[in-house]
Amino acid sequence: MIYFDHNATTPIDPLVVEAMMPFLTNFYGNPSSLHRHGRAVKTSIEQAREQVARLVNVPPEQVIFTSGGTEANNLAILGVANHRHALFGKTEHPSVAEPMACLNALGAKTEAISVDKNGLISADCLNEKLTDDTGFISIMYANNETGVIQDVPQLTELTKTKGITFHTDAVQAAGKMAVDFPSSGVNLMTLSAHKLYGPKGVGALIHDNKTELTPIITGGGQEGRYRPGTENVAAIIGFGKAAQLAVQQLEERHQHLHTLRAALEQGIQDISGLSIAAQEVGRIPNTTQILMDNIDGEMLLMQLDQKSICVSSGSACSSNSKEPSPVLAAMGYPRKLALSAIRLSLGQQNTLGEVAEFIAVLKAIVSR
Repeated sequence: MIYFDHNATTPIDPLVVEAMMPFLTNFYGNPSSLHRHGRAVKTSIEQAREQVARLVNVPPEQVIFTSGGTEANNLAILGVANHRHALFGKTEHPSVAEPMACLNALGAKTEAISVDKNGLISADCLNEKLTDDTGFISIMYANNETGVIQDVPQLTELTKTKGITFHTDAVQAAGKMAVDFPSSGVNLMTLSAHKLYGPKGVGALIHDNKTELTPIITGGGQEGRYRPGTENVAAIIGFGKAAQLAVQQLEERHQHLHTLRAALEQGIQDISGLSIAAQEVGRIPNTTQILMDNIDGEMLLMQLDQKSICVSSGSACSSNSKEPSPVLAAMGYPRKLALSAIRLSLGQQNTLGEVAEFIAVLKAIVSR
């Protein structure tokens, strides 16, 4: 099998599994318990917190563990009080767009910020949307479908003196590129373990410890009361190990992925009617979204699956939708062409041989 769907989820690294195993067997104490079993587990959670903190260059006390990126996004959006007017990018993940819709039901005014044909939000476009009532902005660091990287530090410059809380969903960026919380200028940042070879079911919200944040669930004192409930200990340990490996291997992974993607895009450029979304702008190194005239993306996906090649037609969180990608629609693609899209997201275990095999299979399918 060739797996080119790493933006949906990554295979868990064997070293992460090794780190987790003791906490699925011998170290079973509740970290809130005061006895030695509990204290040992609590210490390990704090070590994992330090590892995740180093991934984005913050002190460990700024890391709030959650059940994943979706919960972290919801906590950021629904947990900040200043919501008279909130802005978000038109190409955001559903776990941002849908909580924003909830704010409307609560009486806030929310607006989507337009993107250009490459999926980028300009400083001018953001500035035009700002009002005296704007209290919250959420703009993702790197898009899950196209891989497009927003210039978050430039955008936050517009809001520094206005008392606006700025959140970024960095789920797809962390582990694939250097992400530095302090220099980004944001107040809140979302991370997820299973996008960087860690386990599913655990993520984090990075909090500047200055922004007022109200928990969206209650019932305990864990995670500074921001996220009550007994911790998913083994998953948190796995997240910490995955973050540690991501820091250690970042340059090596980046170069490997960049090499694979360059070979992939070079190999498919002669297919008639094929285009690559946002090819001319900065993207995370593992992501290519292709569109083809007169091709049905879902049918192509299934034909590739029959050849044991796993790709995606877009966000895994909206894969049951028969509508074209909202991301591509926001970028101005016509409906028919948007429905042809497939996303290839490469990973550290992929090889140039797999890329060559995919190119050959794709060309054979298209020629028929």
